[in-house]
Amino acid sequence: MRLPLREPGCIFCAMAESFVVAKNPLAYTVRDTSPVTPMHTLVIPRRHLAGYFDLDAREKAAIDELLEQCRLDIVARDPTVMGFNIGINIGEVAGQTIFHCHVHLIPRRVGDVANPRGGVRAIIPGKALY
Repeated sequence: MRLPLREPGCIFCAMAESFVVAKNPLAYTVRDTSPVTPMHTLVIPRRHLAGYFDLDAREKAAIDELLEQCRLDIVARDPTVMGFNIGINIGEVAGQTIFHCHVHLIPRRVGDVANPRGGVRAIIPGKALY
């Protein structure tokens, strides 16, 4: 296994172990510090790469493993969770503000928005209803 790449000044490269919720050799999870909903979780590869498409297949599999593990943990802790959004911002034009790849796992509950139709399509105003 190659050594992880780190970027000086990157908050995800310098994440304190005390914030880690779950981990495997290639990725780890933390709760989002500005959560969209309670238990909003970030899945972060250990290697410093800007975007999802920069990851190798093993890193993508490690992220998928943690997404599933965290999903199961969240629904066990909160039975009001009835769905999830999974999101990745890739590039500044797509809204990425921290340029270390990370995947958002956002638990959804009945009534957390007035009309959830369209899900992630609501990123662009007027595109959620189709």
